[in-house]
Amino acid sequence: MSNETGSDPFDGPQLQGKRYERANMAGCHFDGVDLAGATFYAVMSGTSFVDTNLSGARFDDVNMGGASLTNVNLSGCSVTDANLSGVTISDANLTGASIEAANLTEMRINGVLVSDLFAAYEAVQS
Repeated sequence: MSNETGSDPFDGPQLQGKRYERANMAGCHFDGVDLAGATFYAVMSGTSFVDTNLSGARFDDVNMGGASLTNVNLSGCSVTDANLSGVTISDANLTGASIEAANLTEMRINGVLVSDLFAAYEAVQS
């Protein structure tokens, strides 16, 4: 989310802090959108977020299967009761991220299976 020109990259509609409830946002494309602090209770399968500020956003009871998030700010973001199967996250700010009570089957970080990372960690701890 670099801003080399010094101008505000979010010059479209002001959407930060908005609440999207019982919305069908499947296949939507958010490009260069400021959604900081927004709350989503929605179907968002196949949705694309590019150059988007999602800091402090809340995703609760959402289906984001197959969504893609590229060059996004997810700092302080909360995701609960969500389907994230097939989601791709790249070039993202995940500072302070925490994943709890999640099915991580076949999940990869930088191409490495998370189950392999856990196995390597446990081997070092033994």
